[in-house]
Amino acid sequence: MTGGAASPVASHSRTFPAGAPSGVWYEIFVRAWYDTDGDGVGDLNGVTAKLDYLKTLGIDGIWLMPIHPSSSYHGYDVTDYRAVNPQYGNLDDFHRLIDEAHKRGIRVIIDLVVNHTSDRHPWFRAAADQDDPHHDWYTWSTPRTDLHATSATGGPAWHALGTQHYLGTFTGQMPDLDFDTPAVRTAVTDIGRYWLAQGADGFRLDAAQHIYYDFATQADDPQVLRKNLAWWSQFHRAMSAVRPDVYLVGEVTREDPRQLEPWFGPLDAVFDFPLASQLIESARTERAGKLGGLLARIAAAIPAGKDAPFLSNHDQERVMSQLAGDARHMRVAAAMLLTLPGRPFLYYGEELGMRGTKPDPDLREPMRWHRDPHGAGESRWKDFSAGDGPAVSVDAEQQDAHSLLAWYRMLIGWRRELAVLRDGDLRVPPVTHPQVAAWELSDAGSDVLVVHNLSRQPQTLALDASSRRFARIRLASLPGALITPERLHLPAYGSVILE
Repeated sequence: MTGGAASPVASHSRTFPAGAPSGVWYEIFVRAWYDTDGDGVGDLNGVTAKLDYLKTLGIDGIWLMPIHPSSSYHGYDVTDYRAVNPQYGNLDDFHRLIDEAHKRGIRVIIDLVVNHTSDRHPWFRAAADQDDPHHDWYTWSTPRTDLHATSATGGPAWHALGTQHYLGTFTGQMPDLDFDTPAVRTAVTDIGRYWLAQGADGFRLDAAQHIYYDFATQADDPQVLRKNLAWWSQFHRAMSAVRPDVYLVGEVTREDPRQLEPWFGPLDAVFDFPLASQLIESARTERAGKLGGLLARIAAAIPAGKDAPFLSNHDQERVMSQLAGDARHMRVAAAMLLTLPGRPFLYYGEELGMRGTKPDPDLREPMRWHRDPHGAGESRWKDFSAGDGPAVSVDAEQQDAHSLLAWYRMLIGWRRELAVLRDGDLRVPPVTHPQVAAWELSDAGSDVLVVHNLSRQPQTLALDASSRRFARIRLASLPGALITPERLHLPAYGSVILE
């Protein structure tokens, strides 16, 4: 029941073709992606079938939302950590995906959901018996427990099972594992080794901060932070011993980048939630606002090239919906995201302008491949709610040089052309123009100034003495940009890279 011994590392292709990387990752909900067997549910073979689309987009890696058997449609309550959800395929399909992705230079990480299991997992079912060893794998109340305590996610922390109560930070269907139990750490480490042996390149670590952060009262508890970091450091060492280039990116929802700083080392990267909110706010209002100050804090707190910026994910309203359907603002948000250092993540369909608002299933609707939503391979796992027309589809945008998809391809191409956009040291110059966002990036071979006009009007930016060293426009998103010795003229919603 503990899952057995770890598997040796498999011989799946680890040779990546030559070529400059973009550093861009792409999040896929397999159920919603592409259906190859006609049952209406996306599958792993569907991910394989669309690898060439992703390669053309320019991404270097994909993150698969949970692929394990689960008692829910989304998969974040796992019932078997060593199997593939049969609706998605089987382990052979996973191996095929890994091999074909690696041939194209695309890495694959999978969601690792180990803060909690499903309440239908065999471990938890066994744990109901207080004499079973698995009882210690979960956290149970004592006579002194406040059964009305609020969890770290805002709901009830404790849930009844007969006369017992167990801890479930998210819901009662997701009981928390107790990482103070050595057998739990061993089992989770073995699960990680197992999937690396199947060819996975790493993990997106769901609820990484909640391994020990269980209650609302623990939000800023330094001891809780230390225990979280100690566990992930142990896990990282174990994974690196199997695969030195393993990539671990964690979900850590904090409001200030300085609160993310301790996580680097224990993890390779953490998602930058503060930056996501500010990028969308700056694009929506056409004002830089607090962006400069936030970027300065990021530069001080996060090592060069290690940030994991994004605009939205499967838990948040889609970017186009947050921007009220304004395609111009969407392009500005994408331009800012993809000219910042680090490893940015895109949410599937973002590059098409797909919309989606709460409830959660409506954020995870089928990918739009064809003008006809009932076309071949379209997932039918749920009906569309966002009202996107046929113009929001790969078929409609694929050959259109002015489409949002083409815009994303262009910006991702910039990252391949200029390594400094991926790994440069970030510095924020003293720009006072309220409708212009700017930052400098430098590495051993390059020094560039990135400038974005956030507004619907052409803008002129006066260059101070330091910025005048940037005398040439290397890349421009739109025609009409012009630089003189003292001024930069930008078209509406235009972005440039100066060197």
